[in-house]
Amino acid sequence: MAVSWSLLDLAGAVALLLWGVHMVQTGVTRGFGLALRRWLRTALSNRLAAFGSGLAVTAVLQSSTATGLMLTGLAADGTVALQPALAVMLGANVGTTLIVQAFSFNVAALAPACVLLGVVLFRRGDTSRARDLGRVAIGLGLMLMALRTLVSLATPFEDVPSLRLVLGAIATDPVVDVIVAAVLTWAVHSSVAVVLLTMSLAAQGAVPPHAAFALVLGANLGTAINPVLEGGTGADPAARRLPVGNLLNRIFGCVVALALLDRLGPLMVQFEPDPARAVAMFHTLFNLAQAALFLPLLGPYAALLRRLLPAQVDAAFDPGRPQYIDPTAVESPPVAIAGAAREALRMADVLEAMLAGAAEALSGTERRKIAEVRRLDDVLDRLNTAIKDYLAILEPEALTEQDERRLSETLVFATNVESAGDVVDRNVMGFASRQLKRGLAMPEPQRAEVQQLLTRLRGTVRAAAAVFMTEDARAARLLFSEKEAFRDLEATALAARFAGRRGDGEAAALDLDLLRDLSRVNGHLVAAAAYPVLQGQGELLPSRLRPEL
Repeated sequence: MAVSWSLLDLAGAVALLLWGVHMVQTGVTRGFGLALRRWLRTALSNRLAAFGSGLAVTAVLQSSTATGLMLTGLAADGTVALQPALAVMLGANVGTTLIVQAFSFNVAALAPACVLLGVVLFRRGDTSRARDLGRVAIGLGLMLMALRTLVSLATPFEDVPSLRLVLGAIATDPVVDVIVAAVLTWAVHSSVAVVLLTMSLAAQGAVPPHAAFALVLGANLGTAINPVLEGGTGADPAARRLPVGNLLNRIFGCVVALALLDRLGPLMVQFEPDPARAVAMFHTLFNLAQAALFLPLLGPYAALLRRLLPAQVDAAFDPGRPQYIDPTAVESPPVAIAGAAREALRMADVLEAMLAGAAEALSGTERRKIAEVRRLDDVLDRLNTAIKDYLAILEPEALTEQDERRLSETLVFATNVESAGDVVDRNVMGFASRQLKRGLAMPEPQRAEVQQLLTRLRGTVRAAAAVFMTEDARAARLLFSEKEAFRDLEATALAARFAGRRGDGEAAALDLDLLRDLSRVNGHLVAAAAYPVLQGQGELLPSRLRPEL
C-alpha cells in the first residue's frame, strides 16, 4: 500500500512539472506571442540571424514544440522562406536546452519566491501583461517545486525490486530508451519536462548515465513529432516541409548519436561527474552539434525538401479549406479572433459569388449553374464549421471584454452569412430548378426586377462585410435601412399581385416566393453586421411592438 501511495505522489509531481511548463508557455504566448511572431517574421536576414532568433524565442517560450508550431504556420502561408525557417528550428532546438541548464543547478530554493511574485503580479497587476508575467513566475515556481519533490521521491524507489527490474530492462537497450522517451515527449508536448524528469532519475541513480543519455535523445526526437502531426496537416504538401525537415534532422542526429553513444557516454561522465549536470550538458551539446552540422547544408537540404514535397498547383485549391485559421495562435486570443474574422470575410466573398451564380441560373436554362451555386453553399458550411470549432477552443479566462465582444460578432456574422447561403441554396436554387423542370418563365418585367434585386443584394453583402470590418455606426444604419427597403418592396409586390398587375397562376406565385426568399437573404445580412454594431451603440430598440398605454 505504501508503494502505491508513493507512486501516486510521483505521478502528482510529474503532473505538477507538466502544469508548470504549460503555465510558462501560455503566459509568455499570451503576453508576448504577437511580438514573438513579428520578430520571427522579420529577424531572418541570414541563417545565423535566423538561428539566433530561434534560440532567443524558444528560450523565452521554453518549448521548441511551440516555436515549431508557430513557425510552421508562417512557413505554410509563405511569410517565412524554408531555408531561414529551418535555421530558426535549429536555434529553437538549442534554445530549449537553456532552461534545462538553469534547472540542473540547485535553484529549488527560489520556488516559494517565484510563486509569491507570480501571485502578486497576477492578483494585483493592473494590465494583462502583468498578469501574464505573474503566470510565468507561478509556472517557474511550480516547476522548481516539482523537481524538488521528484528528487525526494526518487530516493526510496531505488530499493523497490519491481521498479529496479523495469528500469534495468530499459537501461539495457538504448533503442528502447529512445522510443520510450520519444512517445512520452509526444504525449506531454514537452521535451523540457521529460529531460528534467530524466535528470531527477539520474541524480538519484535510478537510471545509469548511459540510459539517461538515450532518454535525452528520445526526448529530442519526440518534440519534433508534434509539429508534423499538428502544424503541417494541410492539403498542400509544401506546408509540411518545415516540420518534416526538422523531424528528419532529429532522426539523423539520434541515429548518429546512438551509434557513438558507447564512446560519448564515458567521455561525458569523465567531463561532468555530476549525473544531473551530465544529462543537461549532453542535451545541450547534442543540439549544438546538430546545428553546427546542418547550418552549412541548409541550402541543398531545403532544395531537397522542395523536391520531395512539391507545392500543390492552384487548380487543386480547396475553397472550403480555411486559409487564415492558425492553430498556433490559440494562446493569443486577439490574433486567433482576427484570423477567424478574416475567414468570415471569405464567407462573404463566397456568398457574393453565390448570388452572382443565382442571377445567371435564374436567367438561363443550364442546370450547371444551379449545381455550382449549391457547391458554393457547401464551402460556406465548411468554413462556418471551421470558424466555430476554432473559436470554441479559446480559453474563456484568457479573453478580455473586447475579445469576447469581437468573438461574438464574428460568430454572429459567420452564422448569418451561412444561413443566407442556405436560403440561396434551398429556396432560390429550388425556385430555379422548379422553373426549369416545369418549363415556367417569369415575365420580362419580373425577371428584370429579380436581377436588380440580386445585384442590390451583392452590394449589401459588400456593405455588410465593410460594417463587420470597420464597426462604423453610420454605415451600420445605412445597412439597416436595406431591411426596411426590402420589406417595402415585398409589400408592394404582394399588393400588385392582388391587384392583378403581376399576373396569375403558378409562375406568379413562384415569383412572390422568390421575392420573399431574397428578402430573407437581405435580413440575414443586416443581422450579420448591422445589428451587433447598432446594439453596441445603444441604437436598437428592445422591441418593435408599441408598449401598451
